[in-house]
Amino acid sequence: MTTVETATSTTDALVERLFTSVLATMDVHAIYLGDRLGYYRVLDNDDGLTSAELASRTATAERYAREWLEQQAVTGILVTDGGTDPATRRFRLPRTHVEPMTDMLSPNYLVPVARFVVGAGKHIDALVAAFRSGGGVSWAEMGVDAREAQAAANRPFFLGELGQKHLPAIPDVDAALRAGGRMADIGCGLGWSSIAVALAYPDALVDGYDIDAPSIDGARRNAAEAGVADRVRFHLADAAEIAAGGQRYDVVTAFECVHDLPDPVGVLAAMRALAGDTGVVLVMDEKVAETFTAPGDDVERLMYGYSILCCLADGLAHTPSVGTGTVMRPDTLRQYAADAGFAQVDVLPIDTEVFRYYRLVQR
Repeated sequence: MTTVETATSTTDALVERLFTSVLATMDVHAIYLGDRLGYYRVLDNDDGLTSAELASRTATAERYAREWLEQQAVTGILVTDGGTDPATRRFRLPRTHVEPMTDMLSPNYLVPVARFVVGAGKHIDALVAAFRSGGGVSWAEMGVDAREAQAAANRPFFLGELGQKHLPAIPDVDAALRAGGRMADIGCGLGWSSIAVALAYPDALVDGYDIDAPSIDGARRNAAEAGVADRVRFHLADAAEIAAGGQRYDVVTAFECVHDLPDPVGVLAAMRALAGDTGVVLVMDEKVAETFTAPGDDVERLMYGYSILCCLADGLAHTPSVGTGTVMRPDTLRQYAADAGFAQVDVLPIDTEVFRYYRLVQR
Protein backbone atom coordinates (compact mmCIF):
# COMPACT_ATOMS: atom_id res chain seq x y z
CA MET A 1 0.00 0.00 0.00
CA THR A 2 1.39 3.43 -0.95
CA THR A 3 1.68 6.37 1.42
CA VAL A 4 -1.21 8.11 -0.35
CA GLU A 5 -3.42 5.02 -0.04
CA THR A 6 -2.54 4.72 3.65
CA ALA A 7 -3.40 8.38 4.28
CA THR A 8 -6.72 8.00 2.45
CA SER A 9 -7.57 4.90 4.45
CA THR A 10 -6.75 6.69 7.71
CA THR A 11 -8.81 9.73 6.71
CA ASP A 12 -11.79 7.57 5.76
CA ALA A 13 -11.59 5.73 9.09
CA LEU A 14 -11.56 8.98 11.03
CA VAL A 15 -14.46 10.41 9.02
CA GLU A 16 -16.47 7.25 9.70
CA ARG A 17 -15.61 7.43 13.40
CA LEU A 18 -16.63 11.08 13.66
CA PHE A 19 -19.92 10.44 11.88
CA THR A 20 -20.63 7.54 14.25
CA SER A 21 -19.82 9.86 17.15
CA VAL A 22 -22.27 12.45 15.84
CA LEU A 23 -25.02 9.84 15.70
CA ALA A 24 -24.13 8.70 19.21
CA THR A 25 -24.22 12.28 20.47
CA MET A 26 -27.69 12.71 19.04
CA ASP A 27 -28.74 9.48 20.76
CA VAL A 28 -27.38 10.79 24.07
CA HIS A 29 -29.44 13.96 23.76
CA ALA A 30 -32.55 11.98 22.84
CA ILE A 31 -32.00 9.72 25.87
CA TYR A 32 -31.68 12.82 28.05
CA LEU A 33 -35.06 14.02 26.75
CA GLY A 34 -36.65 10.63 27.32
CA ASP A 35 -35.35 10.48 30.86
CA ARG A 36 -36.28 14.06 31.80
CA LEU A 37 -39.77 13.74 30.35
CA GLY A 38 -40.45 10.36 31.94
CA TYR A 39 -40.97 8.62 28.60
CA TYR A 40 -39.00 5.43 29.23
CA ARG A 41 -40.83 4.49 32.41
CA VAL A 42 -44.29 4.68 30.88
CA LEU A 43 -43.07 2.84 27.78
CA ASP A 44 -42.22 -0.18 29.94
CA ASN A 45 -45.54 -1.59 28.81
CA ASP A 46 -46.14 -4.82 26.91
CA ASP A 47 -48.95 -3.28 24.89
CA GLY A 48 -46.92 -0.25 23.84
CA LEU A 49 -48.21 3.29 23.44
CA THR A 50 -49.21 5.57 20.63
CA SER A 51 -47.74 9.06 20.51
CA ALA A 52 -51.02 10.51 21.80
CA GLU A 53 -51.06 8.07 24.72
CA LEU A 54 -47.45 8.83 25.61
CA ALA A 55 -48.10 12.56 25.45
CA SER A 56 -51.20 12.23 27.61
CA ARG A 57 -49.48 10.15 30.29
CA THR A 58 -46.47 12.48 30.51
CA ALA A 59 -48.19 15.87 30.02
CA THR A 60 -46.17 16.61 26.89
CA ALA A 61 -47.04 17.70 23.35
CA GLU A 62 -48.13 14.90 20.97
CA ARG A 63 -46.18 16.19 17.95
CA TYR A 64 -42.89 16.20 19.91
CA ALA A 65 -43.69 12.83 21.48
CA ARG A 66 -44.32 11.34 18.02
CA GLU A 67 -41.00 12.60 16.63
CA TRP A 68 -39.11 11.31 19.65
CA LEU A 69 -40.79 7.89 19.44
CA GLU A 70 -39.94 7.55 15.77
CA GLN A 71 -36.32 8.61 16.37
CA GLN A 72 -35.99 6.06 19.18
CA ALA A 73 -37.40 3.32 16.98
CA VAL A 74 -35.16 4.27 14.06
CA THR A 75 -32.10 4.22 16.33
CA GLY A 76 -33.10 0.85 17.79
CA ILE A 77 -33.92 1.68 21.41
CA LEU A 78 -37.68 1.24 21.02
CA VAL A 79 -39.61 -1.27 18.93
CA THR A 80 -42.75 -0.51 16.96
CA ASP A 81 -45.62 -2.51 15.52
CA GLY A 82 -44.81 -1.04 12.11
CA GLY A 83 -48.24 0.46 11.57
CA THR A 84 -48.53 2.79 8.60
CA ASP A 85 -50.75 5.34 10.34
CA PRO A 86 -48.65 7.61 12.63
CA ALA A 87 -51.68 8.21 14.84
CA THR A 88 -52.17 4.52 15.68
CA ARG A 89 -48.59 3.25 15.46
CA ARG A 90 -47.51 1.75 18.80
CA PHE A 91 -44.08 1.83 20.43
CA ARG A 92 -42.66 0.01 23.43
CA LEU A 93 -39.46 -0.49 25.35
CA PRO A 94 -38.32 -4.09 24.78
CA ARG A 95 -37.65 -6.28 27.83
CA THR A 96 -33.91 -6.33 27.13
CA HIS A 97 -33.75 -2.52 27.26
CA VAL A 98 -35.71 -2.00 30.47
CA GLU A 99 -32.73 -2.48 32.79
CA PRO A 100 -30.25 -0.07 31.13
CA MET A 101 -32.93 2.58 30.58
CA THR A 102 -34.95 2.46 33.83
CA ASP A 103 -33.35 0.35 36.60
CA MET A 104 -31.65 2.94 38.82
CA LEU A 105 -29.94 0.27 40.95
CA SER A 106 -28.47 -1.74 38.09
CA PRO A 107 -24.79 -1.38 37.18
CA ASN A 108 -26.03 -1.44 33.57
CA TYR A 109 -28.06 1.74 34.09
CA LEU A 110 -26.18 4.25 31.91
CA VAL A 111 -28.82 6.95 31.54
CA PRO A 112 -27.10 9.11 34.22
CA VAL A 113 -23.92 9.17 32.14
CA ALA A 114 -25.93 10.50 29.21
CA ARG A 115 -27.44 13.10 31.52
CA PHE A 116 -23.99 14.11 32.73
CA VAL A 117 -22.68 14.62 29.20
CA VAL A 118 -25.65 16.77 28.19
CA GLY A 119 -25.52 18.67 31.48
CA ALA A 120 -21.83 19.45 31.07
CA GLY A 121 -22.46 20.47 27.46
CA LYS A 122 -24.82 23.19 28.65
CA HIS A 123 -21.75 24.99 30.00
CA ILE A 124 -19.56 24.71 26.93
CA ASP A 125 -19.25 28.50 26.53
CA ALA A 126 -17.97 28.79 30.09
CA LEU A 127 -15.54 25.93 29.41
CA VAL A 128 -14.26 27.65 26.29
CA ALA A 129 -13.66 30.79 28.34
CA ALA A 130 -11.90 28.75 31.03
CA PHE A 131 -9.62 27.10 28.48
CA ARG A 132 -8.62 30.56 27.26
CA SER A 133 -8.21 32.24 30.64
CA GLY A 134 -6.92 29.36 32.74
CA GLY A 135 -9.82 29.84 35.12
CA GLY A 136 -12.47 27.28 35.93
CA VAL A 137 -16.11 26.27 36.06
CA SER A 138 -17.06 25.15 39.54
CA TRP A 139 -19.19 22.16 40.49
CA ALA A 140 -21.78 24.63 41.78
CA GLU A 141 -21.89 26.33 38.36
CA MET A 142 -22.28 22.97 36.63
CA GLY A 143 -25.60 22.68 38.39
CA VAL A 144 -28.21 20.04 39.04
CA ASP A 145 -27.64 17.84 35.97
CA ALA A 146 -23.96 17.26 36.70
CA ARG A 147 -24.51 16.86 40.45
CA GLU A 148 -27.44 14.46 40.25
CA ALA A 149 -26.16 12.54 37.23
CA GLN A 150 -22.79 11.84 38.84
CA ALA A 151 -24.46 10.62 42.02
CA ALA A 152 -26.92 8.46 40.08
CA ALA A 153 -24.12 6.93 38.01
CA ASN A 154 -22.24 5.84 41.14
CA ARG A 155 -25.30 4.82 43.17
CA PRO A 156 -25.53 1.20 41.88
CA PHE A 157 -21.83 0.65 42.55
CA PHE A 158 -21.95 2.08 46.06
CA LEU A 159 -25.13 0.29 47.10
CA GLY A 160 -23.90 -2.92 45.49
CA GLU A 161 -20.23 -3.78 45.30
CA LEU A 162 -18.82 -1.24 47.75
CA GLY A 163 -20.71 -2.38 50.82
CA GLN A 164 -21.36 -5.98 49.82
CA LYS A 165 -17.98 -7.01 48.38
CA HIS A 166 -15.20 -4.46 48.54
CA LEU A 167 -15.17 -3.19 52.12
CA PRO A 168 -15.74 -6.74 53.47
CA ALA A 169 -12.59 -7.72 51.55
CA ILE A 170 -10.47 -5.40 53.74
CA PRO A 171 -10.25 -7.32 57.04
CA ASP A 172 -9.56 -4.53 59.54
CA VAL A 173 -12.03 -2.14 57.90
CA ASP A 174 -14.69 -4.85 57.89
CA ALA A 175 -14.00 -5.71 61.54
CA ALA A 176 -14.11 -2.08 62.68
CA LEU A 177 -17.39 -1.34 60.95
CA ARG A 178 -19.02 -4.57 62.10
CA ALA A 179 -18.06 -3.67 65.66
CA GLY A 180 -19.90 -0.35 65.42
CA GLY A 181 -16.93 1.76 64.40
CA ARG A 182 -17.07 5.35 63.18
CA MET A 183 -16.38 6.32 59.59
CA ALA A 184 -15.74 9.73 58.03
CA ASP A 185 -16.70 9.93 54.35
CA ILE A 186 -14.90 12.93 52.82
CA GLY A 187 -16.43 14.44 49.68
CA CYS A 188 -19.60 12.42 50.17
CA GLY A 189 -21.68 14.24 47.55
CA LEU A 190 -25.29 13.08 47.58
CA GLY A 191 -24.38 10.50 50.19
CA TRP A 192 -24.71 7.12 48.49
CA SER A 193 -21.32 5.85 49.68
CA SER A 194 -22.13 6.77 53.30
CA ILE A 195 -25.60 5.24 53.02
CA ALA A 196 -24.14 2.08 51.49
CA VAL A 197 -21.85 1.61 54.50
CA ALA A 198 -24.72 2.09 56.91
CA LEU A 199 -26.84 -0.45 55.05
CA ALA A 200 -24.02 -2.99 54.92
CA TYR A 201 -22.94 -2.46 58.54
CA PRO A 202 -26.00 -1.98 60.80
CA ASP A 203 -23.92 -0.99 63.84
CA ALA A 204 -21.59 1.48 62.11
CA LEU A 205 -21.87 5.26 62.50
CA VAL A 206 -21.03 7.41 59.47
CA ASP A 207 -20.35 11.12 59.11
CA GLY A 208 -20.39 12.43 55.53
CA TYR A 209 -18.64 15.72 54.75
CA ASP A 210 -18.90 17.91 51.67
CA ILE A 211 -18.59 21.60 50.83
CA ASP A 212 -21.48 21.61 48.32
CA ALA A 213 -24.68 22.66 50.11
CA PRO A 214 -27.18 21.18 47.60
CA SER A 215 -25.34 17.85 47.80
CA ILE A 216 -25.58 17.78 51.57
CA ASP A 217 -29.28 18.63 51.45
CA GLY A 218 -29.83 15.80 48.94
CA ALA A 219 -27.73 13.40 51.01
CA ARG A 220 -29.89 14.01 54.05
CA ARG A 221 -33.04 13.30 52.05
CA ASN A 222 -31.51 10.13 50.62
CA ALA A 223 -30.49 8.88 54.07
CA ALA A 224 -33.98 9.47 55.41
CA GLU A 225 -35.56 7.62 52.49
CA ALA A 226 -33.10 4.73 52.96
CA GLY A 227 -33.99 4.51 56.66
CA VAL A 228 -30.48 5.17 57.98
CA ALA A 229 -30.70 8.82 59.05
CA ASP A 230 -30.23 7.73 62.65
CA ARG A 231 -26.73 6.42 61.88
CA VAL A 232 -25.62 8.62 58.98
CA ARG A 233 -25.13 12.34 59.51
CA PHE A 234 -24.15 14.77 56.79
CA HIS A 235 -22.21 17.96 57.38
CA LEU A 236 -21.50 21.01 55.24
CA ALA A 237 -17.88 21.31 56.26
CA ASP A 238 -14.31 21.15 55.06
CA ALA A 239 -12.26 18.16 56.17
CA ALA A 240 -9.52 20.39 57.57
CA GLU A 241 -12.01 22.15 59.86
CA ILE A 242 -13.26 18.82 61.20
CA ALA A 243 -9.74 17.55 61.83
CA ALA A 244 -8.83 20.74 63.66
CA GLY A 245 -11.77 20.13 65.98
CA GLY A 246 -10.23 16.90 67.25
CA GLN A 247 -12.64 14.39 65.72
CA ARG A 248 -11.23 10.88 65.30
CA TYR A 249 -12.52 7.92 63.25
CA ASP A 250 -11.83 4.22 62.79
CA VAL A 251 -12.13 4.52 59.00
CA VAL A 252 -11.65 7.63 56.84
CA THR A 253 -12.55 7.46 53.16
CA ALA A 254 -12.53 9.58 50.02
CA PHE A 255 -14.51 7.96 47.22
CA GLU A 256 -13.84 9.33 43.76
CA CYS A 257 -13.12 12.89 44.81
CA VAL A 258 -9.39 13.40 45.43
CA HIS A 259 -8.77 14.18 41.75
CA ASP A 260 -11.30 17.05 42.00
CA LEU A 261 -9.67 18.75 44.96
CA PRO A 262 -7.76 21.99 44.47
CA ASP A 263 -5.64 21.10 47.53
CA PRO A 264 -5.45 17.28 47.72
CA VAL A 265 -2.42 17.37 50.00
CA GLY A 266 -4.26 19.46 52.57
CA VAL A 267 -7.31 17.19 52.48
CA LEU A 268 -5.20 14.03 52.75
CA ALA A 269 -3.36 15.55 55.72
CA ALA A 270 -6.72 16.22 57.34
CA MET A 271 -7.77 12.63 56.68
CA ARG A 272 -4.56 11.45 58.34
CA ALA A 273 -5.40 13.54 61.39
CA LEU A 274 -8.99 12.25 61.47
CA ALA A 275 -7.70 8.67 61.47
CA GLY A 276 -5.33 9.33 64.36
CA ASP A 277 -2.76 6.65 65.11
CA THR A 278 -5.00 3.63 64.56
CA GLY A 279 -7.61 4.52 61.93
CA VAL A 280 -7.56 3.33 58.32
CA VAL A 281 -7.41 5.80 55.43
CA LEU A 282 -8.85 4.65 52.10
CA VAL A 283 -9.00 6.45 48.78
CA MET A 284 -10.95 5.18 45.80
CA ASP A 285 -10.31 6.93 42.53
CA GLU A 286 -10.32 6.31 38.80
CA LYS A 287 -8.57 3.21 37.46
CA VAL A 288 -6.52 5.04 34.86
CA ALA A 289 -3.34 3.69 33.30
CA GLU A 290 -0.11 3.83 35.27
CA THR A 291 1.44 6.10 32.63
CA PHE A 292 0.24 8.17 29.70
CA THR A 293 -0.06 6.13 26.49
CA ALA A 294 -1.79 7.17 23.28
CA PRO A 295 -4.08 5.92 21.96
CA GLY A 296 -5.64 4.71 25.20
CA ASP A 297 -8.34 2.23 26.13
CA ASP A 298 -12.02 3.04 26.70
CA VAL A 299 -11.56 3.76 30.41
CA GLU A 300 -8.81 6.25 29.63
CA ARG A 301 -10.98 7.90 26.97
CA LEU A 302 -13.90 8.11 29.40
CA MET A 303 -11.82 9.68 32.16
CA TYR A 304 -10.23 12.25 29.87
CA GLY A 305 -13.75 13.08 28.67
CA TYR A 306 -14.91 13.67 32.23
CA SER A 307 -11.81 15.73 32.88
CA ILE A 308 -12.14 18.20 30.01
CA LEU A 309 -15.91 18.55 30.48
CA CYS A 310 -15.99 18.93 34.26
CA CYS A 311 -13.32 17.79 36.71
CA LEU A 312 -10.31 19.85 35.64
CA ALA A 313 -12.43 22.99 35.30
CA ASP A 314 -13.94 22.42 38.74
CA GLY A 315 -10.50 22.01 40.30
CA LEU A 316 -9.20 25.16 38.60
CA ALA A 317 -12.25 27.16 39.70
CA HIS A 318 -10.55 27.48 43.10
CA THR A 319 -7.25 29.19 43.87
CA PRO A 320 -4.68 28.04 44.53
CA SER A 321 -5.19 24.70 42.77
CA VAL A 322 -2.92 21.87 41.68
CA GLY A 323 -5.26 21.18 38.75
CA THR A 324 -5.15 17.39 38.92
CA GLY A 325 -8.05 16.51 36.60
CA THR A 326 -9.85 13.18 36.45
CA VAL A 327 -6.82 11.29 35.15
CA MET A 328 -4.90 10.98 38.42
CA ARG A 329 -2.13 8.44 37.92
CA PRO A 330 -1.15 6.27 40.92
CA ASP A 331 2.23 7.99 41.21
CA THR A 332 0.47 11.36 41.44
CA LEU A 333 -1.55 10.16 44.41
CA ARG A 334 1.57 8.67 45.96
CA GLN A 335 3.26 12.08 45.82
CA TYR A 336 0.24 13.82 47.30
CA ALA A 337 0.14 11.24 50.10
CA ALA A 338 3.86 11.59 50.82
CA ASP A 339 3.52 15.38 50.99
CA ALA A 340 0.60 14.88 53.41
CA GLY A 341 2.80 12.82 55.74
CA PHE A 342 1.90 9.23 54.81
CA ALA A 343 4.64 6.61 54.72
CA GLN A 344 3.36 4.70 51.70
CA VAL A 345 0.39 4.00 49.46
CA ASP A 346 -0.73 0.44 48.80
CA VAL A 347 -2.93 -0.47 45.85
CA LEU A 348 -5.46 -2.97 47.19
CA PRO A 349 -6.24 -6.19 45.27
CA ILE A 350 -9.88 -5.24 44.65
CA ASP A 351 -10.83 -5.65 41.03
CA THR A 352 -13.20 -3.20 39.35
CA GLU A 353 -13.48 -1.96 35.78
CA VAL A 354 -13.15 1.74 36.49
CA PHE A 355 -12.06 2.26 40.12
CA ARG A 356 -8.84 1.59 42.03
CA TYR A 357 -8.59 1.34 45.84
CA TYR A 358 -5.63 2.81 47.70
CA ARG A 359 -4.69 2.36 51.35
CA LEU A 360 -2.66 5.24 52.72
CA VAL A 361 -0.31 4.02 55.43
CA GLN A 362 0.68 6.21 58.37
CA ARG A 363 4.28 6.80 59.33
